[in-house]
Amino acid sequence: MRRLIAGAFGSAAARAAVLVAFACVGAAPALAQQARPDTRGMTCAQAQATVRAAGAIVLGTGPSLYDRYVISRGFCTPSEVTKPAWAPTRDDRQCFVGYRCEEFSHDIFGR
Repeated sequence: MRRLIAGAFGSAAARAAVLVAFACVGAAPALAQQARPDTRGMTCAQAQATVRAAGAIVLGTGPSLYDRYVISRGFCTPSEVTKPAWAPTRDDRQCFVGYRCEEFSHDIFGR
């Protein structure tokens, strides 16, 4: 194997690039499997502190459920506004954890 790599990739820089590429491919599954924080395993205070510390973060809220929570409109796009957001936590089924960014709607009926 070493001769094959050395023959196909003569320079040290080319060999290093191949090794880096193999390392990146090997690390991809591990990075993809990193779990997002889940509010159901936190207390309400911990979930609130997690959002406060990050400013904006994606939190899991159930099996295959997640949402992005922010502390202020500064973490939304210019066309978005903040709406209060609650999530289930270990000690509170409806814990106010922060806000969600939503597109501004001119609908006066709130639909």
